[in-house]
Amino acid sequence: MADNSFDLIVIGGGPGGYVAAIRAAQLGLRTALVEREHLGGICLNWGCIPTKALLRSAEIYRNMQHAASYGLSAGQIGFDLPKVVARSRGVSAQLQGGVKHLLKKNKVTVIEGNAKLAGGGKVAVEGKDTLSAPHIILATGARARVLPGFEPDGKFIWTYKEALVPDTMPKRLLVIGSGAIGIEFASFFNALGADVTVVEMMDRVLPVEDEEISAMARKSFEKQGMKILTGAAIKGIRKAAADVTVSVEAGGKAHEISVDRVITAIGIVGNVEGIGLEGTRIKVEKTHVVTDEYCRTGESGIYAIGDIAGAPWLAHKASHEAIICVEKIKGLPDVHPLDMGKIPGCTYCHPQVASVGLSEAKAKAKGYQVKVGRFPFMANGKAIALGETEGMIKTVFDAKTGELLGAHMIGAEVTEMIQGYVVAKTLETTEAELMHTIFPHPTLSEMMHESVLDAYGRAVHV
Repeated sequence: MADNSFDLIVIGGGPGGYVAAIRAAQLGLRTALVEREHLGGICLNWGCIPTKALLRSAEIYRNMQHAASYGLSAGQIGFDLPKVVARSRGVSAQLQGGVKHLLKKNKVTVIEGNAKLAGGGKVAVEGKDTLSAPHIILATGARARVLPGFEPDGKFIWTYKEALVPDTMPKRLLVIGSGAIGIEFASFFNALGADVTVVEMMDRVLPVEDEEISAMARKSFEKQGMKILTGAAIKGIRKAAADVTVSVEAGGKAHEISVDRVITAIGIVGNVEGIGLEGTRIKVEKTHVVTDEYCRTGESGIYAIGDIAGAPWLAHKASHEAIICVEKIKGLPDVHPLDMGKIPGCTYCHPQVASVGLSEAKAKAKGYQVKVGRFPFMANGKAIALGETEGMIKTVFDAKTGELLGAHMIGAEVTEMIQGYVVAKTLETTEAELMHTIFPHPTLSEMMHESVLDAYGRAVHV
């Protein structure tokens, strides 16, 4: 059994699992990682990475259609869907190879197969030997939640997996759910010419975002040709030979929407089945494993990170939890629990949306007196030069202390800019430090400075 004994076993090779394994190996722990399907997990293979590749193709296609506004000419503009998809899959394959190389470089033992807890610090891998370790991290991720009656059928009903490798370009598409996943696919297919309808049960699109940002996003999506129904309820579906008709109620009205394809994006379900949780003291709530601030479960020596451990379901949250968990296991000093208020969220639709911290409404609900700053893209020189004048930067401060409570953005490249505010929150920066910071010109980031200034009545360029 000597070769099957480790200091740490990680079950799942996604952005939580493989990062945990690499960090553990760096700290001198003999580490094994068991993955049943693809290294890199859903994020790298069927989520974050391939969707961004698709959206980049859509972005270039959109820009080509507006070449004349930049003084350029382009004829016979079109796209080849199989090649667009092939590029996306190629990007994922390249990065999957990179993860495999990093694990090998760090001398992590990688085992392919289905793993489950076998009690007493043991992990049974189907068809292979049983492994043992005093510490086991569950990083099994999650899968798409299925709406009853809308089970993926390989033809009309898609989840994100089918939507990433479409067999055809739908002329009419219905997207159920307007969170990040749903709205990104809506953006992609709309850019390539599909007639897209988005149905959302909440009262606004991108419901986790600041209300003002959500309203701007909806206005932009509708300007691009999307149809959006909010406060909606799905009542049924009828399948025909060539299409499907979905019954929806919204705004007190009944709608019959006939489309070629339906994408369901209504959340995820934790992969808690078949991994040996039965008979343990591990608690599961709403398909997610309950953990403490250091990712420890109710069973000694067993931990959970990433999507299986609950919201927010983000790759960077999983990776950060991986570091916290492993460093705590190793006993390093000054290991800090994850601060949920400092996790940025990014949606790569057109226009992009990004945020960190409290929205204006949530800050007020928590009892803060707030100062709010706003700065529009249309007043920024770099945005005008880029031809990207749609958008806004919004900042929310504690009026008493100057603490940055939240930042919310919509517009070009905001998914890159948000990190400036994330660093500011991590450093517990106040409005004074942000005002005294020099932002380069001409850049989009100057709007971040102006938004801070605006919160205190000092904006210069608006």
